[in-house]
Amino acid sequence: MIGLPGSGKSFLAQQLLRLYPHYHLISTDAIRAQLFGDESIQGPWLGIQAQIQRQLQQAVTQGVGAIYDATNAQRHHRRDLIQLARESGFNPILGIWIQTTLQQCLQRNQQRFRQVPPEIILKMHRQLCDAPPSLRDGLDSLLISQT
Repeated sequence: MIGLPGSGKSFLAQQLLRLYPHYHLISTDAIRAQLFGDESIQGPWLGIQAQIQRQLQQAVTQGVGAIYDATNAQRHHRRDLIQLARESGFNPILGIWIQTTLQQCLQRNQQRFRQVPPEIILKMHRQLCDAPPSLRDGLDSLLISQT
């Protein structure tokens, strides 16, 4: 998944899990809640990344697919995750970029229990505009969903 906070990534991930109930959902928010007691605490990335890798390997060991639910706004983070997924045994890798307008994401964010600071959403928007997802990130295919 690729998209701004409030774009609908987690909603789509839940819909996909209904279609593919055997898949593993790997959510950075859930990992942060597990590691730090609160999904809004960013915490040290290396600990989060280790948990992502463990969950990817667990899915491969069980022979099931995985849905990775995170913003993935920065190209280097996308590339690192794709490389980690490949090293874990995932192939092919599909990226789903949910292109929701900045205004809609900001409005949805205001309606959430856990709000992301608007300046963070603006920063992520700039990152996605400056380095949009593409096959050059290492994806085998990229689906763009405009909402």
